[in-house]
Amino acid sequence: MTHYDYLIVGSGLFGSVFAERAAANGKKCLVIDRRNHIGGNIYTCVKDGINIHRYGAHIFHTSDKEVWEYVLHFAEFIPFINSPIAIYKDEVYNMPFNMNTFSRMWGIKTPSEAKAIIDRQRGKIVEIDNLEKQAISLVGKDIYEKLVKGYTEKQWGRPCSELPPEIIKRLPVRFTYDNNYFRDPYQGIPKDGYTPIIEKLLASADVQLGVDFNKDRDNLRKIAKKVLYTGAIDELFDYSLGRLEYRSVRFEDERIETDNFQGVAVVNYTSADVPYTRIIEHKHFEKTDSPVTWISREYPEEFEKSGEPYYPINNEKNTELYKKYRVLADDCSWLILGGRLAQYSYFDMDKIIRASLDLADSQNN
Repeated sequence: MTHYDYLIVGSGLFGSVFAERAAANGKKCLVIDRRNHIGGNIYTCVKDGINIHRYGAHIFHTSDKEVWEYVLHFAEFIPFINSPIAIYKDEVYNMPFNMNTFSRMWGIKTPSEAKAIIDRQRGKIVEIDNLEKQAISLVGKDIYEKLVKGYTEKQWGRPCSELPPEIIKRLPVRFTYDNNYFRDPYQGIPKDGYTPIIEKLLASADVQLGVDFNKDRDNLRKIAKKVLYTGAIDELFDYSLGRLEYRSVRFEDERIETDNFQGVAVVNYTSADVPYTRIIEHKHFEKTDSPVTWISREYPEEFEKSGEPYYPINNEKNTELYKKYRVLADDCSWLILGGRLAQYSYFDMDKIIRASLDLADSQNN
């Protein structure tokens, strides 16, 4: 049986970056993935000349110059500024929350007017112990009711009053007329999609698809000195301590005979009566010239229904359970953990790359 330095479980961004760095350091890697394609959730495929983000919108952005320069070795990036819109009933608002949003909501013009309204609507919230209070303290009651509550409760399947406040802290709030969702100086979309990046990262590794590590764990472990595991940590240990909770997403793709369906790449639907959270129109990421278009509707659902974990539910119960699984993992001398599922945390792409680069460097020293 072929012997490898590393068996890498998962061909997503974390595992693929690690494989590229390990190969550059003279290590031999086998990358396996239970899916029938490489790339994990950043996998893209081409339909009608349009790169389809198969598992939701992935917009690359970073403030880490070293990470930016690293990805430029593997792709040409098209400048792209993420400026989504939100639709509530018949009303259209700019995202992220900024003066364009506030002006549309309240008919005002100045930051001082917006701040005064938010201060009045905030009231006397003393202890911020859930998402609802956090959101109202940031943007006031009107914006919470129209643009946060319905969307968030669809996304997480729970009332905002039962969700941790940390979830909403990622949402930008600005008192300028600026629709740029991200502040990072480096932003863009890879010209030919993300899959070619993964292909280049894995060029020096052996790759096997349709292989489920957890179904043949004992035999697969034997073919490498170390295993880098990027899958769900509770599954790795056969759920012996209990199951970690996730939310999942069902994607519904549609080909439409028009050259422009919604005029922007991302539209959030924030009212509770619309079953999906957003629609992605893929051609707007790269400004593709095509007489037809492809859209994807995103329907949040329970992980148990879809079988695909996307968003960890980082409440106190799950955090404590994850810590117990980490103790089991730390006792395995053959095991290295990396990525959002193994670490039970949501990471942007640049943070995944940074963590993988750092891990590869530490393993080489």
